[in-house]
Amino acid sequence: MQKGLFITFEGCDGCGKSTQLNLLAKYLEEKGYNVLITREPGAVGLGEKIRELLLNYDDEVSQKCESFLFLADRAQHIDTIVKPAIERGVIVLCDRHTDSTIAYQGYGRGLNIDELNKLNTLATGGMKPDLTLLFDVDSETSMQRVGQDKDRMESAGIEFQKKVRNGYLELAKNEPNRIKVFDSSKTIEQLHQEVLSTVQAVLQTIISAT
Repeated sequence: MQKGLFITFEGCDGCGKSTQLNLLAKYLEEKGYNVLITREPGAVGLGEKIRELLLNYDDEVSQKCESFLFLADRAQHIDTIVKPAIERGVIVLCDRHTDSTIAYQGYGRGLNIDELNKLNTLATGGMKPDLTLLFDVDSETSMQRVGQDKDRMESAGIEFQKKVRNGYLELAKNEPNRIKVFDSSKTIEQLHQEVLSTVQAVLQTIISAT
């Protein structure tokens, strides 16, 4: 491909998105595609330091500060990692992106969603994913899968997680062409096959257009 593809993986904690990301990466690499796996927050370099603050800082963090840290990480990530890779024709698979900010800080924390959308646009320069795979799981199952060893976001409580899930589903309802929802109660292999079908359709559209 002359131009790459930007695919993001979203969902509540414990939804299985990281597993599906790695399975898709393996499949695409075997098919001969150049693939980059990355994440937000915490891509290589500066992002790793921001991730440590966001997930493991053990004192009070204001909700606005939390949002701005995520956005700072995102700006660095898009400008130094994602955009250059896509320009080289790489398929970028990203674990979390702008939808996480809206779901967690907007719907979960209650911050103004319109303002967060504007800040996301500022951080990304208006760049949006070509495809977003959203793995939906009920909040009780989500917390069971996470277990006892929780980071700061995972420790926010079941009601917070329910708000986040509802936020994700609302986002998917508003952008059905970009955000595809998968039922995470299915087996890993079932989900993998559904993901492959979705991604193959997008790749075929791109190939047909070139």
